[in-house]
This record gives sequence, structure tokens and C-alpha cells, in this order.
Amino acid sequence: MKDIKWVFVIYSLAAVAAMCAIGVAIAMRSPLVGIAAILALVYIMGNGFKTKKKMREQGLL
Repeated sequence: MKDIKWVFVIYSLAAVAAMCAIGVAIAMRSPLVGIAAILALVYIMGNGFKTKKKMREQGLL
């Protein structure tokens, strides 16, 4: 098994937390919290993919 890339673990846990926040927003019937959670999810996923691309280009993956 290869080394664990901890930065991706952190990104994935943050994305899961944002997805859970979407569920909480639906339960609370709060569109403001829902929109904030969706934006957070898009931001986190975008940074994760950007980091993966940069690491792949540097030969670290």
C-alpha cells in the first residue's frame, strides 16, 4: 500500500461535512444555510481537484 496523502483525507472529510450540512439545511428548511453549504462543497471539491492536478504534474502521485 502506498503512502497516505493526508491532504486528500482532509479534503474528503471537509466535503463530507459540507454534504451533511446540506442535509441539515434541508431539515432546518433554511435556504441560506443550504446555499452556503453548496458553495462550500463546490469550493472544497474544486480545491481538491486543483491540488491533485498540481501534485500529479509535479510527479508526487
